[in-house]
Amino acid sequence: MFSQTATAAAKREIGGGDGSAAPEVVRRSRYPTRLTVYNEPPELEVSIEEFEGFALDRLQVLRAIEDAQLRARGEEDMRKRVNEALEKHLPLHTNRSKVPPRQLVAERRKDHVSHFILRLAFSRTEELRGWFLRYESALLKHRFKEADLAEKQELLAAAKLRLDLLSHATKEERLGEAVHFYAAHEQLFEVEFERVLDLVSRLQVVLQGGRAYVPQSEVVALLLHEFRQTLTRALAVCAKALPQMGEDERLVPVLQNLSNQTARSEYQSTGAAGAVSADSVDTLGGNFPLCMQHLHTQLLRDHHLRHGGRMQLGLFLKGIGLDMQEALVYWRRAFSAMTDDQFQKGYAYNIRHNYGLEGKRANYSPYSCHRIITTNAPGPGDHHGCPFRHFSSERLRAALHRDHLTDAEVRDVTDLAAAGHCQVACTRHLETAIQRRSRSTQPVHVSAITSPNQFFDLCVAAAKPDSAQNSAAHPTLPSGS
Repeated sequence: MFSQTATAAAKREIGGGDGSAAPEVVRRSRYPTRLTVYNEPPELEVSIEEFEGFALDRLQVLRAIEDAQLRARGEEDMRKRVNEALEKHLPLHTNRSKVPPRQLVAERRKDHVSHFILRLAFSRTEELRGWFLRYESALLKHRFKEADLAEKQELLAAAKLRLDLLSHATKEERLGEAVHFYAAHEQLFEVEFERVLDLVSRLQVVLQGGRAYVPQSEVVALLLHEFRQTLTRALAVCAKALPQMGEDERLVPVLQNLSNQTARSEYQSTGAAGAVSADSVDTLGGNFPLCMQHLHTQLLRDHHLRHGGRMQLGLFLKGIGLDMQEALVYWRRAFSAMTDDQFQKGYAYNIRHNYGLEGKRANYSPYSCHRIITTNAPGPGDHHGCPFRHFSSERLRAALHRDHLTDAEVRDVTDLAAAGHCQVACTRHLETAIQRRSRSTQPVHVSAITSPNQFFDLCVAAAKPDSAQNSAAHPTLPSGS
C-alpha cells in the first residue's frame, strides 16, 4: 500500500504542482470532495518521512478529541478545541475556499493516507483497535456536523447507506399517533433499530416492530453505525496482515512507536501502595475506583462473588501488589460462610490459576477499562462491570454521593456517563477525589483512565504527604501510559 520513495503523483494530479491549476482540476483528481469514509485504500506512494509525519499529525488530532471530551465545558468549547487541533495538524479546506488547488489536494491526500497508516498501527490489540475506532468515529461526527448541506449529501452518497425514505402518507400509516413525535415537515427513514442504538438509548426515535424511524436531522447516527461496522472489519483484516510485515525494518518500528504514544497499551502498575497483604486490602478500599469499590462492598456484605466479579476484583488486587499466598488468605476470609473444604475445591484453584500456577500457567493481567466496559456485561445477581456503563442513572448518582461528591460534581460525572463517555466520567471522578485529598484550590487534571489499577495508583500517590504541594504546583499527574 505504501512505499519508501517520494511521490510526484499528487503534484501530477494538480497540473504539475505550480499552484496555477484551475478548480476543476481538483474536482477531477482523486480527491474531488473534502470528506470521506475511507472505503478505498490510497494508491499513492509516500516517503517514509511523510508516512511518520502524516500519522503523527492525525494522532495529535485524535488525542485532542479525547482530551476535549474530558476537559471541554459544553458543546461549543468542545467544538472550538477540536477545530483548533484540526486547523493546526490536519486542515481540510472546502472547494469554495481561496486555498490554492495544490494545497487542497495535498490536504486531502494527507487526511486519506494518515487514516490508513493509523489503521495499521492501531490494529495490533483489541484495546488499540477500540481506541482508534472510538476517536475516528468522533472525528467523522465532528466533521459531518461542521459540513455544509452539499458536503453532507456527498458523504452520505459515498457511504452508500441503506435508507428507506417514507412519504408523508406512509409516515401516518405506519406510525399513527406516534407521528406527532416528529416535526410535521421532517423526513423520516425506516431502518433496523440495531443500526441506531444510540438514538434508541436516548429516546430520540419511535420504535415499531423492530424498526426505528430516524429523522433526517439524526442521519449522522446511521452514518456512524456503518462507518464503525466497516472500520471494525478493516481493523481485523489489518491485525491478521501485521505479522507479514514483521521483517520490514522501515515501517514496523514506526507503527509501534505510533501506537505506544497513546495510553491504550497494557497498563503496568507502579506499585504505589508497596507490599499489600490480606490485612491491608480493606483499608486500601478508599483508593479503589467505583467498579472495585462496588465489588469490594458486595464481597464484604455477601461473603461471596460470582465468577465475573471474582475475576475482575481478583486480578485488580493482584495488580496492586497482593501476592498469591496473601490472596488465598484474603479470599478465604472473605468467603467465611463456607467450609475450608468447599473453598479449596471450588475457589482456591482459580486463584492460583490467575497467578499462573495452574492450568496453562499464563500470568494474567488485570482487566482494562475497555475490557470491563465492552465484554461480559453483568446479569442479575452479578456485580462486575463498569458503574458508568452498567448502573442506572439513579444508582450511579447514589454511589457518587456516597463517595462524597458534591451535587455539581455528581451532575458533571453522570452527564458524561449518560453520553457514553465512561472512562472520561471515571477520570473526572478521580480528579474530584484527588482535589479533595490535596485540598488544592487549583484544578487537578490526570490523563484519561484506562485501567482500574491506574486509578488506584494515582489515588494512592495523591494521598502521600508531599502530594498536596505537588498536585497544586503540577496539576497534571503521571498516568503510567
